[in-house]
Amino acid sequence: MRKILLQGAAVIAVAMPMAAFAQSTGSVDFDNEIIVTGSRINDGVGGVVVPDTSKAKAVLTSEFIQAQTPGQTINDIINQLPGVSFQNNDPFGSAGGTMTIRGFDDQRISQTFDGIPLNDTGGYALYSNQQVDPEIIDQVNVNLGSTDVDSPTAAATGSTVNYRSITPTEDFGVKLVGSAGDFNFFRAFGLINTGEFTSWGTRAFFSASSATNDAIYGGIGKIEKQQYNAKIYQPIGSNGDFISLAGHYNQNRNNFFGSVPLRTDTAGRVVGSGSANRFPLTKGERFYETARCQIAAPVTGVADAASACGSDFEYRYNPSNTGNIRISSRFTLADGVILTVDPSYQYVKANGGGTSIGSEGTTPVGGVGYAGFIQGSSSAPQYFFGRDINGDGDALDTVRILTPSQTQTHRYGVISSLRYDINDQHTVRIAYSFDRGRHRQTGEAGYLQQDGFGIDPFPVNDPIVDRNGNAVQKRDRLSYAILHQVSGEYRGEFFDALTVNLGVRAPFFKRDLNNYCATATAAGNLRCFGDDAAQAAYAAANPTIQGPQRRVLKYDKILPNAGLVYDFSDAISLFGNYSKGLQVPGTDNLYQSFFFAPDNANANPRPETTDNFDVGIRYRSSKLQAQLSGWYTIYKDRLASAYDRELDQTIYRNLGQVDKYGVDGSVSYQPIPEVMVYAFGSYLKSKIKDNVELSSTSFALTAGKRESGAPVYTFGGRVQGDIAGFTLGIQAKRTGPRYVNDQNLPVVISGVQVYGAKAPAYTLVDLDARYSLESLGAPGVAVQLNVTNLFDKFYVGGFDGTLVNNSVTFAQIGAPRTFIGSLIVGF
Repeated sequence: MRKILLQGAAVIAVAMPMAAFAQSTGSVDFDNEIIVTGSRINDGVGGVVVPDTSKAKAVLTSEFIQAQTPGQTINDIINQLPGVSFQNNDPFGSAGGTMTIRGFDDQRISQTFDGIPLNDTGGYALYSNQQVDPEIIDQVNVNLGSTDVDSPTAAATGSTVNYRSITPTEDFGVKLVGSAGDFNFFRAFGLINTGEFTSWGTRAFFSASSATNDAIYGGIGKIEKQQYNAKIYQPIGSNGDFISLAGHYNQNRNNFFGSVPLRTDTAGRVVGSGSANRFPLTKGERFYETARCQIAAPVTGVADAASACGSDFEYRYNPSNTGNIRISSRFTLADGVILTVDPSYQYVKANGGGTSIGSEGTTPVGGVGYAGFIQGSSSAPQYFFGRDINGDGDALDTVRILTPSQTQTHRYGVISSLRYDINDQHTVRIAYSFDRGRHRQTGEAGYLQQDGFGIDPFPVNDPIVDRNGNAVQKRDRLSYAILHQVSGEYRGEFFDALTVNLGVRAPFFKRDLNNYCATATAAGNLRCFGDDAAQAAYAAANPTIQGPQRRVLKYDKILPNAGLVYDFSDAISLFGNYSKGLQVPGTDNLYQSFFFAPDNANANPRPETTDNFDVGIRYRSSKLQAQLSGWYTIYKDRLASAYDRELDQTIYRNLGQVDKYGVDGSVSYQPIPEVMVYAFGSYLKSKIKDNVELSSTSFALTAGKRESGAPVYTFGGRVQGDIAGFTLGIQAKRTGPRYVNDQNLPVVISGVQVYGAKAPAYTLVDLDARYSLESLGAPGVAVQLNVTNLFDKFYVGGFDGTLVNNSVTFAQIGAPRTFIGSLIVGF
């Protein structure tokens, strides 16, 4: 009998923590109840685990994670899994990146940390530079095409990424890591485990890290990051019940860098940060230098023109303060009855964007001049203050000002479930999830220093006000994203070989949207005034434009899922899974729809849905683990988006129905304890079913074409050897070509081809080496070397695809070869 019940999930949760291949405490508990006999199988091979579930899933443990660059974002580490494609903006994990899984972009990938959702509550984006320090990650698991039944997400039409933090150890311990590398990189990390410090077995850990480096490109930017984590863990009795309280805080102070137009035409080529500059053609060109500048002092009585100093991309900030408080708990209410409750609170303060031109004058509305914001050309004034803002004593000037898009979020949630073991073969659970995000989006302006950098990366702290004392801003929104979700799940075992999972979740979404500006165009261009009189005057002068208003939209859907695992033997099993996914339109898309009257169909964007099918076969033993799966996804109302760097706004497009299918596979083999070999690969095909309407008379010819932005294929692997305290690992990955637009055509501007239809394939090789000094009388001490992009491959990094081939997208320049050395001390 291959699967056995070990006197309930509590015993297993204590004896075999590596079975925790899910996100919330309830999902972990449900998955842990039935496991594969033999802990070595669940430990995986070389830190790579193939879980025996009905879903196509892959897991990396701390053994694999700790071999990577210290401080690296977990989203780059899972790039070594099939189906995952991540383009890192830097070698250190501090500057963001672009991720897809099976072609799902990060707005469709639900990412959780100890069960709490990390996607932005408004637009569902993921921020890879805000993830937790890898030293405290116990494991990360990726559902390649589905989500857990209690997942509180509005974003997961497809894949999920779940990672869990370590549990404090029973013994006292300290870990210190110091790292230094290219681009003046320096990072320090410290972890203290208290061990048990009460008679009840209470234990805790505390960790902190700080990392700094120069911006990889441009020559002027800086990146600073600090992070703090803590967890206190209290076991309850001896059956695996517990309660834990954890906290996390992360602070980034970043300059943007390395994003340039993806065009390689040679006419008048100047590589750099300006909006018209070209993507580099050679390795040498990528190390461009952004010009340093000084803003000239204003002159009294002269109509000073706004300086261009500070307008380059590399002068822009992308700061963030993020934090959360998490409680996880498990209680045995009766024999076979388990309650789990995971409440949480999250806070976000972040912005991104560039500069604009502000006028000391006013803008005419109905023959009267008012202060306010009028969205238009970035080369003309958009902010109007009606007063002297540069301190020269007159109100004649235009001034360059810092104008990022500011977001502040307060988010409360809870995931709870009740599990009941009917008998040894049949288990059910019911779950309730709640998520409430208060999402405040504003666009205040701040001052620049004479060197072009902002005085404060958060203009919201001390915004520039108009003549009436009102903060002039480019957007002014208050949103509430609310979810109530009930779900149920059943698992049954039959004939000692078949395991069946049946589940359903019923989410009820509410979007309470308050737009305090007028929406002037279908692209979401705004008219914002700081006082009611000005707003009323604008409304009177423009009666056809939708003014400030509140709208409440509701979405609900029954989302079934079903799966099975059939065991041919102790090692070989067949699995299959079906799940229905849902993505509710994000707030940016919904606010753009405010241009239309509430009774217009365009004012009510449809939610995106998917039908996801998986089938595969896997082999699991203590030396060899392998999995091969085929999948098919049917999209309906596939909403695509692309960020316009110059306009600082996201443009949306509905691709209608899109069919996607492919194959994923991996194999890890450890013939002897000293050698591990791992290989993986994926192939993706997508097909847009219809032409996309551009206007009432024109269409983009997209029918039969692939979605842009996702690689056609990926494959790679890792070889690792361990001899006498020395560990050497080499890993490589080839990322296939990615289409630049949904028409799959070369990019043509004014009749000239400026780029091809696809960004070319590229291969990256990384090396890591570690030597333990235990044989030299220093147990717990090791030195480590990491080299990313070993052969210094020059490649196109992350980018958002576009709909048509007559517009240029911005792409990151791939990070160059980088050396990082580390000293690790533990005791």
